[in-house]
Amino acid sequence: MSDESRPSPADDRPTDRPGDRSADRPADRPATRVAAVIPAAGRGVRLGPGAPKALRTLGGTPMLVHAVRALAASRAVSLVVVVAPPDGAAEVKSLLDAHALPGGTPSGSWGSTDFMVVPGGDSRQESVRLGLEALPPGHDIVLVHDAARPLVPVDTVDAVIEAVRDGAAAVVPALPLADTVKQVEPAAVPGGPEPVVATPDRARLRAVQTPQGFDRATLVRAHETVTDDVTDDASMVEQLGEPVVAVPGHEEAFKVTRPLDLVLAEAVLARRRLNDGF
Repeated sequence: MSDESRPSPADDRPTDRPGDRSADRPADRPATRVAAVIPAAGRGVRLGPGAPKALRTLGGTPMLVHAVRALAASRAVSLVVVVAPPDGAAEVKSLLDAHALPGGTPSGSWGSTDFMVVPGGDSRQESVRLGLEALPPGHDIVLVHDAARPLVPVDTVDAVIEAVRDGAAAVVPALPLADTVKQVEPAAVPGGPEPVVATPDRARLRAVQTPQGFDRATLVRAHETVTDDVTDDASMVEQLGEPVVAVPGHEEAFKVTRPLDLVLAEAVLARRRLNDGF
């Protein structure tokens, strides 16, 4: 067995687990298995010098571990594929082995969720594609989740999955905007004044989060077709002309990008541990 992966789930492994919200779906809806891809190959330069962003600690535990745990908390997710820095797959595999889920077996399993670690590429888009290529057959729903969103609640994960199971080809969790948004012309000189050209109606705008959920075939086709540099996978599906729908996101699913975000994440985690024993 390679040092970079654990065995994938058996083909006859059931999708629904005790407590899975999908257990309430109509009997005529076929069972679908869910996998998640977490691109974690970025350096995260805006957080400052140090380890790659996904390996920065939050409450003493790497953010990547928190992100994997958040997806593994959904009983619908049977496999998580972590896309590591190109030269760091073995390190990430050791990291995940060392942080088994509470309640897992002494051997360090992640409960009912298997994981694989594969090397990533030079861009997020390439890393997601490599994660997709590593998925074994039989997983018809794929989530793509930012490692830098370590505190996404399981209810948000489940809501995305259920929307795909209900027939959506692509689903994003999203929040209404609190701030007024201005469209501007870029400044002639970096840091200079930027002329405002429009004020969009914020009632029609949403801040998009992850995990984003997809019909696997649609997401694969998007990565085979779209070559533009994009900021999320849903926009690739949009370029195919396929509809994308939004479900309610959560304020705790914010992205840890700058040092102040890390302070906020530490506060959220401390509150969870105090209130919920998380």
